Amino acid sequence: MDRDSVTRRRFLKFAAASAGVLPLSRFAFAQNAEKPQKGAKLILLGTKGGPRVGGERSNPASVVVVDGVPYVIDCGQGVSRQLVNAGIPLNSLRNIFITHMHSDHNLEYGGLLYNAWATGLRNTVQVYGPPTLESMTRAFFDYMKFDIETRIEDEGRPDLRKMVKTQEIAADGLVMQDERVKVTAARNIHPPIEHSYALRFDTRDRSIVMSGDTNYSEKVVALARGADVLVHEILYPPGIETILKRAPNAATLREHLLASHTAPEDVGRVAAAAGVKTLVLTHFVPGDDPSITDAMWTDGVRKHFSGEIIVGKDLMVI
Repeated sequence: MDRDSVTRRRFLKFAAASAGVLPLSRFAFAQNAEKPQKGAKLILLGTKGGPRVGGERSNPASVVVVDGVPYVIDCGQGVSRQLVNAGIPLNSLRNIFITHMHSDHNLEYGGLLYNAWATGLRNTVQVYGPPTLESMTRAFFDYMKFDIETRIEDEGRPDLRKMVKTQEIAADGLVMQDERVKVTAARNIHPPIEHSYALRFDTRDRSIVMSGDTNYSEKVVALARGADVLVHEILYPPGIETILKRAPNAATLREHLLASHTAPEDVGRVAAAAGVKTLVLTHFVPGDDPSITDAMWTDGVRKHFSGEIIVGKDLMVI
């Protein structure tokens, strides 16, 4: 083998290692993920908290894929694009869950439905979320009435409005159950929103809990008890000054952020009290400050939780 071939092979080996695709890694990124297989996996679609667009992270959204079937959690701006980037066909959409009605979690809800329809969706989509879900769905269809009816007539598409079924979540307990997964909700702490929920997905091979947006919550601890994976939002208090510098409503916004989100030390307390195996950090606040390192996100968490901690990145597969 000539010297150039050896050098090229060494370079490719180094590049693969640098990209985090070594076989020993317990997670991967969607563009490097294998074809759908049996069992459950979690893909982080958007890991930035808040509605601002830009930076390296997309807005909040995740998907649990069970035996190849996607269960989408939250619909922040960019969710359609991120599903495509994750290799999930939009017309495979079956179930959507919205944790609460802040815009960074529902702004592309209607857009996702429409984009799935535009790519050949033929089946019913079941949507679960807090009150105003039904009226929000109707409002979107009213907003898109002209286009939907034009494409039904002109392109022979089925009526999207008849393909979407909504079910509002207004209390703790079982949300849905099918042959692949059972989903349970628990109200978390995200003032001033009354109906804000954490969700637990129990499948044959693992359990995954999504905290939703919340301050420290004993209900989240109870919901996550014994789970394989807890996906928890996180707020880095020193970093919120970056947000406040550009906000004319800084004083009010500071009060909201501190009351509605979870500092690293408390995230660690939740994970430890719940006895979870793996903690995944997401919904970073602030999520567009590159000066905050992974270690800065995890140092406070490690004071209380000794298990595996993963600092979430967009399109990470867990």
